Amino acid sequence: MKLGINGMGRIGKLSLWTHVARKRFSGIVVNLGRDVGQSLSDLAQTVEKDSTYGRLTQYLHGVRGERVIENLDEAKGTMTIDGIPVQFLRHGRNPREIGWRDHDVQLVVDCTGVFIDPTVSADVGNGSLRGHLEAGARKVILSAPYKIKSTGLSMPDDAVTTVMGINEEVYDPGKHALISAASCTTTCLSFMMKPLMDHFGVDRILSASMVTVHASTSSQTVLDAVPLAGAKDLRKSRSIMNNIILTTTGAAKALRLVLPDMKDVGFMAESVRVPTTTGSLTILTVNLQSESRESPINRNDINGIYREAALGPYRGYLAYTEEQNVSSDMIGFPKAATVIEAQETHTRTAFIRLNLDRVPGLSPEILETLASLPKHILEAPVTQVVVYGWYDNELGSYANMLGDLTEHISARMV
Repeated sequence: MKLGINGMGRIGKLSLWTHVARKRFSGIVVNLGRDVGQSLSDLAQTVEKDSTYGRLTQYLHGVRGERVIENLDEAKGTMTIDGIPVQFLRHGRNPREIGWRDHDVQLVVDCTGVFIDPTVSADVGNGSLRGHLEAGARKVILSAPYKIKSTGLSMPDDAVTTVMGINEEVYDPGKHALISAASCTTTCLSFMMKPLMDHFGVDRILSASMVTVHASTSSQTVLDAVPLAGAKDLRKSRSIMNNIILTTTGAAKALRLVLPDMKDVGFMAESVRVPTTTGSLTILTVNLQSESRESPINRNDINGIYREAALGPYRGYLAYTEEQNVSSDMIGFPKAATVIEAQETHTRTAFIRLNLDRVPGLSPEILETLASLPKHILEAPVTQVVVYGWYDNELGSYANMLGDLTEHISARMV
C-alpha cells in the first residue's frame, strides 16, 4: 500500500520521516502543491535537515549514518529515501485536484492544518477534507482536531476522532472515512486523565482544568506583524522569539470526543505559548472527592496510579519518571504521548462544608433535618491534585502517535 501525505509543514515532514523509518508502506506520495527552491535537490535538502531534530540520517541510523536520499528524478519529482520510493507532487492545492487515484494512493494523511471542517463538501471553492475522497482516497486522516465552522451542524456519521491507546476501537472501517488524530495537547491530556478516570471513576472527579505551556508553532510570527483584517487576538501577531503569549486551545472540546465521559466533568483548558521550538508541558489540576477523612488521597496514591498505568494498559504511550527533566529532554522522546514528571505531583485535601441556605431547591423541612445532623457528616474531604505531563508536540509524541494511527487504519483497509 502507498501512503499519501498532503502538506509538508512540521507534522507533514516529520510524518514522512516516521514512515520512512517504519517502512510499513511500499511508497509515499507527498503533495506540496508548489515548487520548492530551484530544483528537486533543494527539496531533498529540506527533507534531509531539521533545525530541531538534526539530520534524517542520524534519526534513522545514528551518528554513523550516511546520506540516505538518492536517485533524484527532477522530471518525475521522485527520489529514494532510505530505500523507500517517494514522489513529490508540486501542482494542485485543492484536495479534489491532487489525483490520488492516478498515483494508486488510497490512504491520505492531511497535514496542512487548512482543511479541518468535516461537514464541508468536496466541491467547495478552495477545497475541503472530503476532496481527498473525490480524488481517489478511501480514508483520510486529519493531523488536527475537527473544527465545524457553521453553527448548528453536527459531526457527520462518517467522521470520528481517535487517539491510539485511548479509543482507537471506536473506528469502524465500514463507516468512517474521515479520522481525526486530535491534537498534540489532547493526546497528552487524554493519557493524563484516563488513568485517573479508570481508578476513581468519573463520579468522584468534581472538576478539572489544564494549562499547556506550549512551544511555538509556525502559525505564529517571528517578529511583530500587523494583524490581519478581522483578527480578534492581537497577541498572535506578536513575536514568538521573545514573548510568553497567552492564547487558546481546543483541547477541552476535543477531549470530550476522545473520552465521552468527560462531558460530565466541569473542565477548562488554557494555553500559553513560549519561545522554544518543541517540547511542551501540560499542567493538570483535578479535584477529587476523597472517601476517607483519616487517609485522604495523597501524592503517592496518584504516582502509583500513573506508574502502574505506564507499566500496564498504557505501556508504550504513557511514560513515568522520577527524574528531574527540562523541556529539551523531551525532544524526540520515542512514542511517549505523555511523560509524567512524578517529582512534581502535588496533593492537598480540604474539608468542604456547603452553606445549605444557598443550595437551590431544598425545602425548609429538608434544611431543618440537615441542620440537625452532626457537623462532620456535612463535611466532604476534597483533594486537589496537580500533575505535570511532558510531551514533544512534534516528532516524539504527536508524529509517532499519528504514525501508529495511520498503521492502525491501513491494517484495516481491505
